[in-house]
Amino acid sequence: MTQDSTQGSGQDAPVGAGPAVPDAQENRRQVLYWRLLARLFDPEEQAGLESASLAVVEDIGLPPALLDPDTSVDSVVQRHPELAAELDGLMTPEPDPDGTRDRTAEVRRAALASKVLLNVFASRPGEITAGQLARWQADADWLERALGCEPGELRGGRTGGRAAAGNGTGYGALTPDLSRLVPGIGPDLGAIEAGLVRRMRLREVLADPRLAARLTPSMSLVEQLLRDKDNLSGVALANAKSLIKRYVDEVAQVLRTQVEKATVGELDRSVPPKRVFRNLDLDRTIWKNLTNWSPEEERLYVDRLYYRHTSRKTTPQRLIVVVDQSGSMVDSMVNCTILASIFAGLPKVDVHLIAYDTQALDLTPWAHDPFETLLRTKLGGGTDGTVAMALAQPKIAEPRNTVVVWISDFYEWRGQELYDSFAAVHRSGAKFIPVGSVTSSGRGSVNPWFRERFKDLGTPVISGHIKKLVHELKTFLT
Repeated sequence: MTQDSTQGSGQDAPVGAGPAVPDAQENRRQVLYWRLLARLFDPEEQAGLESASLAVVEDIGLPPALLDPDTSVDSVVQRHPELAAELDGLMTPEPDPDGTRDRTAEVRRAALASKVLLNVFASRPGEITAGQLARWQADADWLERALGCEPGELRGGRTGGRAAAGNGTGYGALTPDLSRLVPGIGPDLGAIEAGLVRRMRLREVLADPRLAARLTPSMSLVEQLLRDKDNLSGVALANAKSLIKRYVDEVAQVLRTQVEKATVGELDRSVPPKRVFRNLDLDRTIWKNLTNWSPEEERLYVDRLYYRHTSRKTTPQRLIVVVDQSGSMVDSMVNCTILASIFAGLPKVDVHLIAYDTQALDLTPWAHDPFETLLRTKLGGGTDGTVAMALAQPKIAEPRNTVVVWISDFYEWRGQELYDSFAAVHRSGAKFIPVGSVTSSGRGSVNPWFRERFKDLGTPVISGHIKKLVHELKTFLT
């Protein structure tokens, strides 16, 4: 490495100080980046880059395990727990207050970022074991944390955290504009995960309870299980159902929280409040009983307890959810069956659920149980929404109190005929909400012909995170 006068300071040279002198810390950072690029495009080691990178890592006090491609990020953090704090938000650093750059810190970020990126994006040829999939998912969690997001957030098609907002600093560990990087990286992570799942010998893994227990439920895994469930039996089928249920329960918990947060509607004061502890209005109870305060005893005697009203005014509503169960609709199928079950548990909401490809299936009897609903679906096949509309239209008994949610990519065999039916539903006074598809990789795809006509109809397609649909439904149903 080149030694010079700026090595110890780790700061930029002042403006106007003459010709730029090579910075040792910048050279070190470049070595790590060249190694990163070399390993991403060629799994063979470059001896010169490997030895130089090892010298850099050891010199800045980081463990050599960062350069071992067979060591997971979890393993590194377990041995060196102090690195966890550095990895969180690693690629969205806050600017120094005085506007300078700490080049030594940038070298550390480069070393840590290279480890995370290589573990996630370096190619893994051949078959994948359950342990390797679980390790990749854990490494992907660390990448999302490094980008300022929650684990699983980007793979779930969402963007958030500091990275999605952009740090506005003009510099970072890898790129000057993470606000553009983060939304685009989610689909790539989802695609890699789906590819790993496809290359895994899933049936053999499911037949071994020990290996099956190491699988981490994900949308890609659930998709494979739903596609292959008819070919499984015995222990393998039981393990597959257990994995699907675990994933459904995890997603349901998140969506249930979102539904509760979106609660609207006026309080119904004609209904007496329930006299339970969680409804106790402590402030009002104390205020109303202040006249019973005893200065001598320093004690407040309570004659009456006051409770908060929690009941809200609602009117009976009917929710009809129609889901395209063709192969591109797995994410929507899973999320919306879970969402339908949550709304089915709300008072005065009558939920109906229909799934279709070239045939339609009324899943209303199982709408309260998303796990049982998913087991009755059959992914794949063509798409003919007119057969689903034939089941849905008779259920619209009172249009003003009915909302129809139609989830599809709208690539239909009989597009004009189906659109005419949508327009008729909208004109009847029912609330019609078209929702676009989202694939397992996070990429949305909606027929532009339908998208334009829905916009003209005044019912634009909802796309993006399911929170948007939750908000629309809560506004109408409560």
